[in-house]
Amino acid sequence: MIGSTVINQRQHVGLQKLLVLAATARSLLGANEKYKFIQDEASGESTLVGSCLRILDNLEHTCAVGQLVYESVEAHHKVYRTGSGCLLFLAGAWSRAALECLRSGISPRHIAAAMTEGMDVCIDVCKNSSISFEALCESPQKRITKVPEALCESPQKRITKVPTDSGHMTATGLKASKVKLSRHFCWTESESVSVPQPHLPDIAQLADGLRHGCDDAMDLVLQASCMQLKYGLKDTHCVFDVNKVMTCVLPGFSEDHAHVSQGCVVLLDADQSAVAHSLQDTPLNVALIHGDLSCTYRHLGFNQPTGVQHVNDQSRLPSLSKKEEWMQKILVLLLRLEVDLLLVSGLVGEEVIQCCCKHRMLTVGKVKASIIKEMANATGAVPVAYATQLSKHCVGTGVKVGIWREIQSDRRTCVYIYPSCRTQLVTAVITSFLHSKLQVLEDRFWACAYRLHYALKDKAVLPGAGESEMICVHHLQRQVNVAHPRDGQTNSFRGVVLHLMAEGFVDYISTVMANSAGISQLQAKTAVNQQLQDFKGDHNVSAKLSRLVLDLDERSPQFSAVRSVRPRKVYDNLSVKVEAWRTALDLVLLVLQADAEIITGVEESSRGAQAELNFL
Repeated sequence: MIGSTVINQRQHVGLQKLLVLAATARSLLGANEKYKFIQDEASGESTLVGSCLRILDNLEHTCAVGQLVYESVEAHHKVYRTGSGCLLFLAGAWSRAALECLRSGISPRHIAAAMTEGMDVCIDVCKNSSISFEALCESPQKRITKVPEALCESPQKRITKVPTDSGHMTATGLKASKVKLSRHFCWTESESVSVPQPHLPDIAQLADGLRHGCDDAMDLVLQASCMQLKYGLKDTHCVFDVNKVMTCVLPGFSEDHAHVSQGCVVLLDADQSAVAHSLQDTPLNVALIHGDLSCTYRHLGFNQPTGVQHVNDQSRLPSLSKKEEWMQKILVLLLRLEVDLLLVSGLVGEEVIQCCCKHRMLTVGKVKASIIKEMANATGAVPVAYATQLSKHCVGTGVKVGIWREIQSDRRTCVYIYPSCRTQLVTAVITSFLHSKLQVLEDRFWACAYRLHYALKDKAVLPGAGESEMICVHHLQRQVNVAHPRDGQTNSFRGVVLHLMAEGFVDYISTVMANSAGISQLQAKTAVNQQLQDFKGDHNVSAKLSRLVLDLDERSPQFSAVRSVRPRKVYDNLSVKVEAWRTALDLVLLVLQADAEIITGVEESSRGAQAELNFL
């Protein structure tokens, strides 16, 4: 069983551990994601999680496989913010496939070769079945992107009233581009090809197909996109720039208070709240710091000299500590430059914040690097790595601070920082009465934001609701019976591996459907296999498979609930999905190779080691 924690020491232990870890993703797939509580047995504290990454974040990784899985999922999440559940689930499914192959006597070398071939087949499927933006447009002449007015108006009417006219954007004037299928599905500009720019689809229609059950989060993303269009520069052609979006989590309010506001919205403690009130609605001077604001911070690549001894003059009175000297130096510099606001991309020490508060200066840490860049463009400030590098020409102007809401329980204040000029910088304010739920809601917002971001970046999407995976299953099963140039024994191994790899996709599809519709895994898998049987020998596979989830026939009555919970059109991200598949397979093959080397102790090609190797 996939959820079993019993490890058979006679099998490949690494693959079994990967299988067990991947079981955590089973209940988190599909539109109806389930929350989980993780409890620390030592302290008794519990954490609410809603994604695979957050589960792995809160687990102790005591083995190399666990650490490898966590780092792979974390690296994928940092770039894409979505698709981690698919990655982890398929890593487990294909680990099970690899174990089945080993039990059948297939060598790791043949498993790796066949699985790599199977992945190439799946990449071709994605390339051929992707839906371009031209296909998403209702007509070739439709070039205008429009967001419903109801989503454009921010609930934050008491401070800044958002104009009620909806934003418009045309695709004219953009450079021609074409897709280049590579390791990371890079889209590169082509100088030799002169073709019209793909038309922009209806942004609301596109977002609707990328919701994946997160309606409230995607509505916030649409608000952010609309606000960027309204407040952006006139010559901008960007429909949605995720790099100019930030979030602010605000406990103590219902989820209905979530909204999008122009500029940066931050939550300040009691001491900084008093400073914010004194600076409210007055033009401020701003300084921007890349990195931590501390005396010990050194940027990447900086190496302190070794073997240097510091000799103090004992005849002098005891001097201030190094930290105090640094703080005094920085404070004098900031006061001389008349800095009112410091935005820092890294960490800011509590003592630095308190010292700045005493002199009516606001300090905000953990600001995204892209936000620092946008503030620099809007204010004329020049970001520096160290505060000691600040000079008069580095300080920007034209920034204001406004009070949005005060939290009476802990005397904190939520303020928004906005430049006077037009900017696409916006903040999504995430609210909830439950403090433990804030991280889940924030993760969902970023997942929706990056789905829309990569859809616009790829200029194409994949058919969702399991359709892309079903087409992959069909093509993998066809490859099982295709003649291979190698000898018959290798060809039989190849067929077994590809079949088991396809079964991993079937398991994924049925799990997504079961979780989304509230039906059993057996019902879902039975219907999926039945549909696959109906498509054997059919050349019009895409047209048939497109009705798998959205319009199932009467022979699959157990899926009546699926039709009621699924939107008519569901899309997946092209680059995100392919990279999740690749990373999952990389994980499996790396663990497979490590296990084989541990078991044999020598190169696999050694005949002596092969004779003593016993695969169950």
